[in-house]
Amino acid sequence: MNDHEDVQDYLSDVISLLARHKLVEGLVHRQDMPRHELVETLVHKQNRVEFQRLLDQLGYQLIARILEALPTEDRQIVWQLVREDRKEDIRKVISDTIRGELVVEAKPRSRSMQIRVFDLYEGRLRQIPIETKEDLARVKPIWIDLVMPEDEQLAWARDIFGVELPNPRELTDLETSARFYVEDNGEVHLHSDFLLDRKDESRNVPVAFILNKDTLFSVRNKELPVFRLQRLRARAEFGYVSEAKDVLLDLFAAEVEYSANALEDVYSELEEVGRQVFRSHMTDDEAAKILAAIAEEEDLNGRIRRNVLDTRRALSFLMRGKFLSDTQHNDVREILRDIESLDGHTAFLFNKINFQMDATVGFINVNQNKDIKRLTIISVVFMPLNVLAGIGGMSEFTMMTEGVPWPIAYSTFAVALITIGWLTFAGLRFLENRKIKNNSAAGR
Repeated sequence: MNDHEDVQDYLSDVISLLARHKLVEGLVHRQDMPRHELVETLVHKQNRVEFQRLLDQLGYQLIARILEALPTEDRQIVWQLVREDRKEDIRKVISDTIRGELVVEAKPRSRSMQIRVFDLYEGRLRQIPIETKEDLARVKPIWIDLVMPEDEQLAWARDIFGVELPNPRELTDLETSARFYVEDNGEVHLHSDFLLDRKDESRNVPVAFILNKDTLFSVRNKELPVFRLQRLRARAEFGYVSEAKDVLLDLFAAEVEYSANALEDVYSELEEVGRQVFRSHMTDDEAAKILAAIAEEEDLNGRIRRNVLDTRRALSFLMRGKFLSDTQHNDVREILRDIESLDGHTAFLFNKINFQMDATVGFINVNQNKDIKRLTIISVVFMPLNVLAGIGGMSEFTMMTEGVPWPIAYSTFAVALITIGWLTFAGLRFLENRKIKNNSAAGR
């Protein structure tokens, strides 16, 4: 039997087990019985054991071909059942497209254990599960990433690697002299801001980097998309990094790329706002919402500008300190060129934001002028009426209408007031229309 026939045979067995797994799962969930959770756990455990027994019998090449033939959802189910010690070998022989899907980060088993350790394994980053201090002491990592670590994990790094890591709760704005420096023992310290841009949150997160010999330590108080992206890239692509400084430079490069994507989002938002601004009419409530949206984009644009400025300073420090190889120097120059292009975009966006804000404020002023104009017209219309009403209330008016019954006298007076008010309003409308015609003729 050839390899193709082996793949087809075992693929049929895998598909059959997957169908049984889904069928049993659906039946168990639809049942309303006592001790439902216990039954469900036993059924899943039985299917899992049978599945793993089949996978343990297959070689790396065969499992890789089976995974390539399965749909994405089924592929993920099978991949979770492959033993951890076999996954790296399978990743080597599987296609590049599928390899990217199978790079799933190992989540910490304890919520408080936010330490990720990576070593270099055959040209790729490999994450090593760490639960105890002894686990950390046995590895030779090139990158240790800590997110809100406990004091215990900070003590591990101090005892094993002899490096004093800062507490992420104390990572705030520092003086310029304390952001980039070199210790007497050769440790390189950098404190940089990384952008966090989400729909419900947009801010700069401080990150502390320490280069100690051949290991990069990163400490922060918030998970960041840039770090997750770099972990996935470096684990999926061969030769993406070769040492700790490569990881650091790639993080800065990814941060510039992330900032560029955020700027594209600002462009899109401002285009949407612009379509609302350049309408023929805008209410005050609409103008208030537009101003709030513009202010939000202005704040994000300012954060991006500050963020790339901080990245430029960090890269300049690394170049001046002569910590980098010639290849890394070339990489830094490429990153700095990308930053220069972002500077032009942020400056343009500031001008665009100011223009849209001025246009929106202009609409508010126009609306206010219209309101004032209406009040002025009302005042002009009622001004002669107020004079006549004052005259009508004088005793002389009573003397003048002494021989006329009062209902007739006051009815005639009311009709005269209404007529004079209407004539005043009509005169104002005539003058306004004449002014509009003159302006139109002058425009031609």
